[in-house]
Amino acid sequence: MPATERPVIGFLTDFGYDGAAAICRGVMLSIARDAQIIDISHAVRKFAIADGAYLLRAAVPWLPIGVSVAVVDPGVGTARRPIAIRTGRGDLLVGPDNGLLVPAAERLGGVASVRELQNRAWMLPATSATFHGRDIFSPIGAHLAIGEPFEEVGAELDVGGLVRLDLPEPEAHQGRLATGVVYVDSFGNLRLAGGVTDLHAALGPVEPGTGLIVDYSAARGGFSALAASETGAADARRGDRWERLTWRRTFGEASPGDLLAYEDSSGNLAIAVSNGDAASRLGASTGARIGIRRA
Repeated sequence: MPATERPVIGFLTDFGYDGAAAICRGVMLSIARDAQIIDISHAVRKFAIADGAYLLRAAVPWLPIGVSVAVVDPGVGTARRPIAIRTGRGDLLVGPDNGLLVPAAERLGGVASVRELQNRAWMLPATSATFHGRDIFSPIGAHLAIGEPFEEVGAELDVGGLVRLDLPEPEAHQGRLATGVVYVDSFGNLRLAGGVTDLHAALGPVEPGTGLIVDYSAARGGFSALAASETGAADARRGDRWERLTWRRTFGEASPGDLLAYEDSSGNLAIAVSNGDAASRLGASTGARIGIRRA
């Protein structure tokens, strides 16, 4: 980063607004006084690593190349490793080795290298067992943001040994796409695994106005089993529920209260209720199985 540019630090946590995030920002600014800290979110559901990973992955492509500090860390103080990842694009991601950082790194050109956070000189003098966001992640992120060498963070780790989340993957079957909810946003929209190419691979070309059927279950797992069913009656026997919906390009193409499927701003499939809450209507949450077929 040229010396004339102010360092950029992206910052994401599940801390909420009771002061913890502000404390971390203060630690970062005490080291990187000119840093521009971009608060990605501090409203991640408590302990929801997958939610944090989704939001971080969605945000980082739009941030300038820099450092991102992410802390959703239910294992704080345990044997889980504190790490920094250098991505193919050149960004540095700092946080716990619990799967939180890897999807974002993959969105930024992949994991180029990873190191364990071991440099005590870059941490606060006293480190607690319960607030590594303040004592370890924030100060090390700030040191990296001002240009200190990534190699001085600590020992290099095997990329293959990183913890990875068990997230749903789209499975295209003839006439059906099996997928799952990877995130529920604040509007209640269901963000799904996979994109339009996966939908087309399973169903053929889908145009605005195409009628679809979505079948779903609040249970986790079993995506292949979901894909195997062929009718709503089979869904009912298995305990899944189903509804009709329409593929739309925009929310405004649907009438208020209509259920629709669409391509979200990140290029992923999603389900919404126009002027409503799809998660509440379907009773679906993160991890729910979803099947989509033509009506």
